[in-house]
Amino acid sequence: MAIGRKSKAVADGTHKISLDEKREPRRGSPEETGVHAYDVEKAGQTGRRMSRLGGPTTIGLAESDSDSVASVGKQMEQEASNAIKYRTCSWQKTAALLFSEYICLAIMSFPYSYSLLGLVPGLIVTVAVAGLVLYTSLIVWEFCLRHPEIRDVCDLGQMLYYGWRWVWYATAVMFLLNNTFIQGLHVLTGAKYLNTMTDGAVCTVGFSAVMAVISWICSLPRTFDTLSKLATLSAFFTFVSVMLAAVFAGIQEHPKGYNTGGTSGKLVGEPLVYAGTPSSTTFVAGMNAFLNISYTFIGQITLPSFIAEMKEPKDFGKALWTVTIAEVIVFSLVGAVVYNYTGSQYNTSPAFGSLGNELHLKVSFSFMIPTLIFLGVLYASVSARFIFFRIFEGTRHKGNHTLVGWASWAGILAITWIVAFIIAEVIPFFSDLLSLMSSLFDSFFGFIFWGTAYMRMRKADYGPGWVTKRGIRGLIGFSFNVFIILIGLYMLTAGTYVSLHPLVLVRYTLILGQATVQSIIDNYHAGVVGGVFTCKSSAL
Repeated sequence: MAIGRKSKAVADGTHKISLDEKREPRRGSPEETGVHAYDVEKAGQTGRRMSRLGGPTTIGLAESDSDSVASVGKQMEQEASNAIKYRTCSWQKTAALLFSEYICLAIMSFPYSYSLLGLVPGLIVTVAVAGLVLYTSLIVWEFCLRHPEIRDVCDLGQMLYYGWRWVWYATAVMFLLNNTFIQGLHVLTGAKYLNTMTDGAVCTVGFSAVMAVISWICSLPRTFDTLSKLATLSAFFTFVSVMLAAVFAGIQEHPKGYNTGGTSGKLVGEPLVYAGTPSSTTFVAGMNAFLNISYTFIGQITLPSFIAEMKEPKDFGKALWTVTIAEVIVFSLVGAVVYNYTGSQYNTSPAFGSLGNELHLKVSFSFMIPTLIFLGVLYASVSARFIFFRIFEGTRHKGNHTLVGWASWAGILAITWIVAFIIAEVIPFFSDLLSLMSSLFDSFFGFIFWGTAYMRMRKADYGPGWVTKRGIRGLIGFSFNVFIILIGLYMLTAGTYVSLHPLVLVRYTLILGQATVQSIIDNYHAGVVGGVFTCKSSAL
């Protein structure tokens, strides 16, 4: 049954899969692909499928561990004879993928966010968002352990909302747009890097095109196991880059633009560092700073895809905890140090532009090259496998080296990078693009989905009235996850609000909010950035 369709009602106790079943599944069937569309709560407490959602997992719920292991083992057995095997990632390789996703260029927006929020509030927001993302990521992991047939967040989204067909399509649209926006962001920043290194020797559109082509070539490997090797290098060089930037900010005599006045007349005096939120910070600016921090942490959209290619999904927690601890340390350290030496007046996003020594700027920024390419590559691969698996599930092209398979894979990737290139040229600025993505997509993939997932699992575990049956623990869990959902809704409305044009605001405030769109329009009017498909240099 296609994942995009809602299943028929299943009688209680009839939706079982026997571990001893000898019958071979027909090619492309739900048993072979592991994809089922159904209402998990209507399947009945005695059904195996129900036991995965409602029953124990390795996260304090042990009974379904054997179910999960059996299902994962069956998937690995089915692809054993294939030339291309997908369930091959260890937790260390998955950790490398997570490090490459989170230890990225967006770290260099933290000093700018701290300059708007103030150092102490900025650090508090950093730790709080990290904690929320860790909590919701553990929920994702628990859900995927109960349902090892899940291949990506779109399968998970439909399962969360009772198998409704429209949910799958809506999730798929957001999933692909989110990933393509991130690709576009890296085309944009790649062009910014090339402009900086060459002093704008070539038209910015040309640099963007070069970046898109290079990224497309690097996207061609078809398994996360292969990409994890590149991910390790990407994370390492990014760490070196941000550490160099922090050191250079500390040893430089003055930040870039020191006492020049600038176009706004604010680039004067010694760097100002605020422990609390500056009185000049508006709601729009503060919300954008919060969204920049949130975007850097929120990456749950890829977790189901990563878990789906692990040999031992139960080990995913090791990777998750390792990366989260490293994130908090690196993000807070780099953000605080660079902000301390560049102050509120001289901060840029990314913060490389605050370095007064041109050599220091170019050296530290150059170590960012691998992640400028690889992170976009990672999201392109996630999008491509989503489409590719739907087209070729149950055929030899998915797991073997065939002309049709490779041509289709390369073609899908090419389409995503062309769209990303267009996005990079339509929205050619770093900070506002981060905020736009956060408010539109991270509201769902960072918060709303996982608050819902918690409630669905606990209701399946304890039945109707689960909130009161669990006593104070149930009330706290329910209240906290309602709070998580409300955070997501706030990001969706107020977050996008932090940017609409006043004339459009009245019409679209309730639908899109406003913060990011108004910021975009303001930046265009102020001449801070070039126009659409411009040759104007975007150098730092």
